[in-house]
Amino acid sequence: MAIIVNLDVMMARRKMSLNELSEKVDITLANLSNLKTGKAKAIRFTTLNSICKALDCQPADILEYTDK
Repeated sequence: MAIIVNLDVMMARRKMSLNELSEKVDITLANLSNLKTGKAKAIRFTTLNSICKALDCQPADILEYTDK
């Protein structure tokens, strides 16, 4: 089982760079990069809320569950 992070997909759909999202969400590039690459072990709801607001999307657009 795994949670897949599709942050890069949503960023591409919104034509938003990592730097731009980092500034809008007020999160470091390193932390955002860890989240984008799936290396993060957790995410705060406030951070998820800010990302969804900046990308105009739902949490399910960013996070996906698979049992594989």
